[in-house]
Amino acid sequence: MNIYDALTLAAAAIAPNGGRPATTLVHDSSDARVVLFRLEAGQAVPVHTSSSTVLLMIVSGTGTVTGEDGEHAVKPGDIVAYAEQEPHGMQAAGEQLIIAAVIAPRPGPG
Repeated sequence: MNIYDALTLAAAAIAPNGGRPATTLVHDSSDARVVLFRLEAGQAVPVHTSSSTVLLMIVSGTGTVTGEDGEHAVKPGDIVAYAEQEPHGMQAAGEQLIIAAVIAPRPGPG
C-alpha cells in the first residue's frame, strides 16, 4: 500500500515553464497512472483527448472543467469522470487549483 500527501506533492510539483501548470507523477503502474496538477489562478490545461478513462478529483481550490457537454464549475471534493476519447480540459479560477487525475488504463507502453 502507498499513501500519498496530495497537497505536499502538489506544492513540490514543477512547471515546465512559467506559463504552464505544474505537474507531478504520483503513481505509475501497468494499469493506472495518477498525476497531480497545480494550476495557478487563470492557468489552464487545454482541451485534449485520451485513449483512457480520466477521473479528476478536485483536491483544493476552484475552477472549471470542460467536457463534451460544456464547461462546469468545480470545487474541493468534486470528482469528474471522462470517457475514453472525450475532450477534456481544466482551468483555475481566481485561486490555485489542485487536481488529482487518475488515468486508466495506463496510456502508452507498460
